[in-house]
Amino acid sequence: MKSAPSELRAKVRFLGKVLGDVIKSQDGEALFNRIEDIRKTSVAFHREGGAANAALLEERLRSLDLTETVRFAHSFACFLQITNIAEDSIQRDKMKDGDARADTLAGSLRALEAEGVGAAEVAELLAAGLIAPVITAHPTEVRRKSVLDRAGAIAAAFTAWEKARTEAERQGFETELLREVAIFWRTRLLRGVRLGVIDEIETAVSYFERSFLAELPRLYAHWGRQLKADLPSFLRIGSWVGGDRDGNPFVTAAVQRQAFARQSQAALQAYLERIHALGAELSISSELAKMTPGLKALADSSGDASPHRLDEPYRRALRGVYARLAATYPLLTGEAPPRPATLVAEPYPDAKALKADLQTILDALIESQGEIFATGPLPELIRAVDIFGFHLATLDLRQNSAVHARTVAELMSVAGVCADYEALNEAARCELLLSELAHGRLLYSPFAQYGEETQREYSVLSAAAESRRRYGSEAIRAYIVSNTTSVSDLLEVYILLKEVGLFHPGETPSTEIFAEPLFETIPDLRAAPQTMGAYLALPLIKSLLADERLQEVMIGYSDSNKDGSYLTSTWELHQASKALLAVTDKADLRLQLFHGRGGTVGRGGGSSYEALLAQPEGTVRGRIRITEQGEVVANKYADPLLARQSLETITAGVVLASLAKTSDQNLAGRHGGALDKLSQASMEAYRNLVYETPGFVDYFYAATPLTEIVELNIGSRPASRQPTRSIEGLRAIPWVFSWSQSRTMLPGWYGFGSAVEASGVSLSELNDLHEAWPFFATTLANMEMVLAKADVNIARRYAGLVEDKILASTIFDRISAEWEKTTNALLAISGQGALLDRHPELAEALRTRLPYIDPLNHLQIELIRRRRAGDADEAVREGIHLTINGVAAGLRNSG
Repeated sequence: MKSAPSELRAKVRFLGKVLGDVIKSQDGEALFNRIEDIRKTSVAFHREGGAANAALLEERLRSLDLTETVRFAHSFACFLQITNIAEDSIQRDKMKDGDARADTLAGSLRALEAEGVGAAEVAELLAAGLIAPVITAHPTEVRRKSVLDRAGAIAAAFTAWEKARTEAERQGFETELLREVAIFWRTRLLRGVRLGVIDEIETAVSYFERSFLAELPRLYAHWGRQLKADLPSFLRIGSWVGGDRDGNPFVTAAVQRQAFARQSQAALQAYLERIHALGAELSISSELAKMTPGLKALADSSGDASPHRLDEPYRRALRGVYARLAATYPLLTGEAPPRPATLVAEPYPDAKALKADLQTILDALIESQGEIFATGPLPELIRAVDIFGFHLATLDLRQNSAVHARTVAELMSVAGVCADYEALNEAARCELLLSELAHGRLLYSPFAQYGEETQREYSVLSAAAESRRRYGSEAIRAYIVSNTTSVSDLLEVYILLKEVGLFHPGETPSTEIFAEPLFETIPDLRAAPQTMGAYLALPLIKSLLADERLQEVMIGYSDSNKDGSYLTSTWELHQASKALLAVTDKADLRLQLFHGRGGTVGRGGGSSYEALLAQPEGTVRGRIRITEQGEVVANKYADPLLARQSLETITAGVVLASLAKTSDQNLAGRHGGALDKLSQASMEAYRNLVYETPGFVDYFYAATPLTEIVELNIGSRPASRQPTRSIEGLRAIPWVFSWSQSRTMLPGWYGFGSAVEASGVSLSELNDLHEAWPFFATTLANMEMVLAKADVNIARRYAGLVEDKILASTIFDRISAEWEKTTNALLAISGQGALLDRHPELAEALRTRLPYIDPLNHLQIELIRRRRAGDADEAVREGIHLTINGVAAGLRNSG
C-alpha cells in the first residue's frame, strides 16, 4: 500500500488537534490562539518573504514576554515531535507491503533473479559476510530519553486508536492518547545537566533492550525461510559508546568496564527472562514423548529433584540452564540477577556453553516433536545468544594518532630505548617500531613514573585485555586510529597492545585486536592507498592478517566535507574506496570498508539503501560497517518495527550492491574526468569562502547559534579538539549542526553551483550522468533534500545577528548567490521545475513540518539577540535551548 500525501496530513492534523485540545484545556484558549497567530504569520513569511511580512513577524515576536516566549518555544517543539510520530506511523503502515517493497531482502532477491543470480548465491555471500551498524555517542541527539519514551507511548496509543475495531474501543484509546499527550505537554524537553558517558551508555543499551534483542533473531528466521538456508550471524550491532576516546577525556578504563557490565546485564537479563518463559511453556512429559540422551543428561545434571517435574525433562533442563546463567550474572555485571535461581549451579564459562545447552534442548524438541519447533521462541533465543553473546555488542576502541605517538614516545624514553621518538622521521619510526614488535621485551614498568596521558592509555588497554577475558573474544576486536597519516600511526597501536598482552611477538606474531586506520581529511584520503600499500607490504602485517585475510579501513565523511565541500568529499571518498580495493586485491586480502557517516548530508547522511547502491563496484562484497550517530539512532531504532525495517533495508542494499550488475566502473572511467573538474571547482569555491574570506570565522560565530549549541547538555565530548576559534579546530558536528540551525545548511551544498558554472562540463553530460550513474544521482538527491530544508529568508535573519553589517552583507550575499546557482544547476540537471518534484512524499513531509520549524527559528533569533545584548535572564537561555531542541527534532537529521 503506497501512502498518499493526504494520509500524512490527516495524521498530523488529528494528532495536532489532540495536542491543541490539551493546550486549551490546561493553559486556555488565549495561549493556543496566540500560538496559532504566530504560526500563521511565520507561514506567510515562509511562502511570500518580503519586508512587510518580516516586520510583522518581528513585531509579533518582540511583543512576547520571556515567559510567553519559553511557552511558545515549548509548544512548537511539541508540535514537531507530534509530526515525527505521524511520519513514523506512515513508515510503519508501509511495512504492510512486506516483501513487496524493493528495499527488503525479498526485493533484492527478485532483482537479482532477473539477472540470473539465485538465492543460493545470496546465502553464500551472507555466509561469508558482515553487516554491522555501529552505535556511537556523537552529540547530535538533543532529545531526552524521557521525551523519546513519551513519544513512543503516544505512538503506541495512536496505533491502538487507528486499529480499534469498535467505536467504544476507539473512544477508549482516544482517551488514552489524550492522557499520553497531556503528560508529554508537561514533560521537560531539555536536559537539566550535561550528559555523561554513563548516560550515553545507558541510552545506547536501551536500543538493544527496545529493539535489537528481539527483532534481530526474528529477522534471521524470516530470511532463513526466504533463502531456505541456515544463515550464520552476519548481521551484528557494534558500539563506540565507552570505547571512543578521540577527543573525549571522560572515556576511561573505568567507563569501559561499566559499559561492558551494563551491556552484559542487558543481554543476560533478556536470556533469563526467555529461559524462564520457556520453562513455563515446555511442560512436555517423558511419559508422552521420547527423550534424547542429551536432554536426559542435561535434565539429570540440573539438580532439580522436585517430584512435580520428574517426568518433565525440558523444564528440569531449563531450570538448570537458568541456574547456571543466574550464577554467571553477578560475575559479569557485579549485581545479583533480578530473579534469583532456586538451584545452586556452576556459572557458564562463556556464551558458547550456554548456546550448546540450549541447542541440546532444541535438538530434542525437533527429534521428538518435529520441525514445527525449528522456529519459535527457543530457536530465536539461540540466535540471540549467537549474536549478542555475553557482551551484547562488540566495542571498538578509538583514539587519535597523536596521542599514541606521545604515549609511545614517553614509554620509549622512560625505558631508555629512544630519547625523542617524536623527533624521528617516518622511516626511522617504522624501523624502531618493527624492531620493538619483533621481541617480547616490554616498555612499561609498574615501578616507573609516567604522565597522566600515558597512564590513562595504558589503563584503558589493560581494561580491554580484561574485558576480552571476561566477556569473550568478540567483546573488542578493532582499534580505530583517528587521523591516520602514516604507517607508523598503525604500528604504534601494536606497541601499546603488546604492553598488555594483546599482541604476541615471535616467529608467527599474532594479535587479538587489530589496528585499523581512519582516513578523514581530503589529503589523507588521497594518500590512503599509498599508506595502506606500504603497511600491507610489511612482513609483520602479512603475518597478522594471514588467518582472516581481511583488512578493514574506515573512511570519514565529516572532516573531508569540512575540508573541501560536499561534492568534493563525496567524490574523494568514492575514489579512495576504489583505490583501496585495488591495494587489498593486490595483497590478496578482502577489503572491509567502515563508513563513518553522520546524520546530515554534510556528514555523509542520507538514505543508507541508496548510498549502498552508489558504492564503487566491488567495494562491498557482503561486508560493511556503518556508524549510526546521534538523532539518527533514535529515528531508526527506538521503535522495534522501524528498527526491523532499517536493518532489513541495510541488508537488502548490501546484497544488491554486492551481486547486482553495475555500470559504475564503466561510468567512472568515462566520466571521471568530468567529476574531477566539478570536484576541483567546488572545492575552490568552498575553500575560498570558508578559509580564504576575511572575517568568515566571525560571521560563522555570529550568524549561527554555535556558542549557544556548545552550552547544550547533549553529549560528553567537547565541541573542539583544542581551545581555538578556527574552523580547522572545530569538530565537524557543531560545524554542521550550527549551519542546520540557521537553516543555511551550507556544508551540504555550497560550491556545487559554482562548480557547474566553472568546470566546463556540459549540461547534456551532467544530464546523462544523473540518469545513468547511481553515484551521481544519489549525490544530487542528498543535496536536493538539504536545499529543500534550507531557507534563504530565515538565513538572512540570522545574518542580521552579525554586528558588522558590511561583513554580514558581503558574506550572506555570496551564500545566497551560491544557493541560487546551486538550486538552478540541480534543477537543470535533474529536469525538475522545483525542488523535490520527483519526491512528492518528502516534499509533503517538509510542507507539513515547516510551519512549526520556522517559528522556532524566528524565536531563536530574537532570543539570541537578547542574550548577546546582555540579557542574563535564565529564561532567555532556556528559550534558546528549547528552540535548538525543536529545530533539530523538526529537521530530523541536523548534526
